[in-house]
Amino acid sequence: MYQKSLWLDGFQENKEKAILKEKNVDVCIIGGGMAGISTAFALKDSDLSTILIDKGTIGFGATAYTTAKISYLQELPYQKIATMHGDEAAKLYYESQKQAFEQIKYNIDTYHIDCDYKEVDECILATKSSDISKIKKEENYFKKWKVPYFQVETLPLPIHIQYGIGVKGAVFHPLKYLYGLKKQIQNKIPIYENVFAKKISEKNNKYKIETTEGTIEAKYVVVATHYPFFVIPSFIPFKTHVEKSYVIAAKEKEIYNLSSITIGVPMHSIRYQEDYLIYGSYAHALTNHLDDEKNFSKMKERFQSHFQKEIDYIWFNQDLIPNDGIPLIGETEKESHLFLATGFHTWGMTNGTIAGTVIGDLILKSYSPYEDLFALKRNWNLFRTGHFIVDACRYAKIYLETYCIKNPKFYHDHVCVMYENGKRIGIYIDPHGIQHKVYNQCPHMKCNLIFNEKEKTWDCPCHSSRFDIDGNVIRGPSTLSIKIPKS
Repeated sequence: MYQKSLWLDGFQENKEKAILKEKNVDVCIIGGGMAGISTAFALKDSDLSTILIDKGTIGFGATAYTTAKISYLQELPYQKIATMHGDEAAKLYYESQKQAFEQIKYNIDTYHIDCDYKEVDECILATKSSDISKIKKEENYFKKWKVPYFQVETLPLPIHIQYGIGVKGAVFHPLKYLYGLKKQIQNKIPIYENVFAKKISEKNNKYKIETTEGTIEAKYVVVATHYPFFVIPSFIPFKTHVEKSYVIAAKEKEIYNLSSITIGVPMHSIRYQEDYLIYGSYAHALTNHLDDEKNFSKMKERFQSHFQKEIDYIWFNQDLIPNDGIPLIGETEKESHLFLATGFHTWGMTNGTIAGTVIGDLILKSYSPYEDLFALKRNWNLFRTGHFIVDACRYAKIYLETYCIKNPKFYHDHVCVMYENGKRIGIYIDPHGIQHKVYNQCPHMKCNLIFNEKEKTWDCPCHSSRFDIDGNVIRGPSTLSIKIPKS
């Protein structure tokens, strides 16, 4: 069993140091996942000089850990958006997802991208009678909008179904698709890997992006990272929370032309890839269930209780969930020329694609039909405020919990947190008996870190920054390490 994503099998990490040649450009895109590459793709035929940088290898961030479904039937988004923002907003979100779906298919056909694309029956399912009404409410929107769909009462799955609806969706290999787009871009837009953007400042209508390989100047900046590495502007930590889920891939002889997800708890996400069954479940707020070793064990038990199969791959994913159900895509301020693309919920394939289209339109035409829908500044209402309060309570709880309990029960003897010279220090002792000491606070917003026994990392339970045992930052939003300077 491999403790890594199935999608990374056959792809090698690029560790070559970049040599930045373009330091003064019209557009700098930060982040080489689905949103960043899609934005570059939207700008590839323009007259604007554009570069794309990524702190690691293209596609090796959130894109490499998705279940890679291409769908506009996404659990229950339309009733949530309608409750928050009205029926027109819900329909506009549907249209954006349908456009992204069609854009992916068009790109694959036009550029002959070999990415294991397959059209399937995409279903949302109720496993409890109490959830049937929620499915029917979503169904009513499809009736109203004249969206073709079908009803589901039974499926060849070892999960009891009460009711469901389905549409024509698709699945693919996300990295193969992303690298297919990259091939179309790279002769027109330089792509630099292993360039870590650390800070953005603005002066005289130009942005300066400080990176590990020097400073880049740009008129437009697109931050298409999983989580923006700054708090101000846009205040993303106050509009979102992070959700963690686990994914298993296992060899399967009986392959069905099917992709499905159940609503409610527990959630079951099922799709097939070539001769693999891909199963996702055990989703929870990042602030809860801190013992990763226990979480992986529970996920394995849940999978094998339903499928009784050997596990070939297991990994986890982290998704940024907006508190009103709509992704955050657009300018931080009108005419600021600083763009964000984040908060894709668990549907990064379509939302990352539409993010590239929207930002491309705003840069080239100063208009997108989805500009107001995805705007970073949106109206607050009672429902959104309620979600914000819940998220704030989660952050307060985890901060107090980690402050009061430095060493949770699940820490092994080789891990501990203590104070030295008034500083909170995390210590990991490796199998060779060598101590690895780091600061135990995340530089992003000062949350206390938790040791991840499965991957031997220090993880932020608030906003998902991750650091290796020597304190190097391996995932943002933090741009700073937690290394202790050598005296």
